[in-house]
Amino acid sequence: MTAPTPVSTTTKLLTIGRDIKLSHSVFALPFAGLAACYAAGGWPTAQQIALLLWCMFFARTFAMLCNRFVDRRIDAANPRTAGRALPAGRLRPRDAVAAIVLCALMFIAGAAGFIFANHPPNPWPLICSPLVLAWLGAYGLFKRFTVLAHFFLGGALGISPIAAVIAIDPTILADPMPWLLGAFVLLWVAGFDVIYAIQDIDVDRAQQLHSIPARLGPAGALIAAKIIHLAALGLLVTIQRTALPFRSHQFIPDTNLSFFALGMLIVALLLIAEHRAAARGQFTMAFFTLNGVISLVLGALGIADILPFS
Repeated sequence: MTAPTPVSTTTKLLTIGRDIKLSHSVFALPFAGLAACYAAGGWPTAQQIALLLWCMFFARTFAMLCNRFVDRRIDAANPRTAGRALPAGRLRPRDAVAAIVLCALMFIAGAAGFIFANHPPNPWPLICSPLVLAWLGAYGLFKRFTVLAHFFLGGALGISPIAAVIAIDPTILADPMPWLLGAFVLLWVAGFDVIYAIQDIDVDRAQQLHSIPARLGPAGALIAAKIIHLAALGLLVTIQRTALPFRSHQFIPDTNLSFFALGMLIVALLLIAEHRAAARGQFTMAFFTLNGVISLVLGALGIADILPFS
């Protein structure tokens, strides 16, 4: 019997990167950047930006690997996900666990870096890091118990702007803006997760997994997603009307149109396009691309409003 060919560490890392789609980090990163700039009143320091990028990278990788690990048997029974690295055997469970532990340690190390990057020293990212990891590691389990799993997933991304504010200046948490932005991200992600889960209705029902599409059917899920996204847009309106940079800056003189307000209009149009595509059953990579554009547009235009105040 021929011994299995050893797999190099580089190959394992490339397998992980392809499987968890590192490009999808774009969903949360712009909102963390927006919140960080808001907390700093302009650009954070280069050291703070580097630490934020470090923590965001390892936090998302940790979360996705945990999800892939706990769902490996569920994924194996789903034709859409059976080709993922763990159920397909391209990655061994023990290698996934090793990568999970490494990502957790790297995230904690990055959080500790804010003690030295901030003046005065800021220990709160390090103090909060175990709680963040616990949430990120657990969200994938909730679909076994409740249809609210979509919102727990949204919360895993929704904590990114709040965590960014804690890293830059925890006193800004007294301002409602980071909480409103985090709530927007929660609802935005929950809404498109409801839409995306329509593909897995039969599998979810067969495996007794909980989801809004499995409970309500495709038509009911689309209605629920619309309601969730309307609530998310309502939060954006609240942010624009209450946060000083977004209500005061005018990129067109003698108008009330801030960059953030323009971003809201673009987001609303993109969400309409997303729901029209979902109604036609178009669940392709373009669906994720559209949501990536939402994040990039709103994050960039929001930062454009903040910078003149720095």
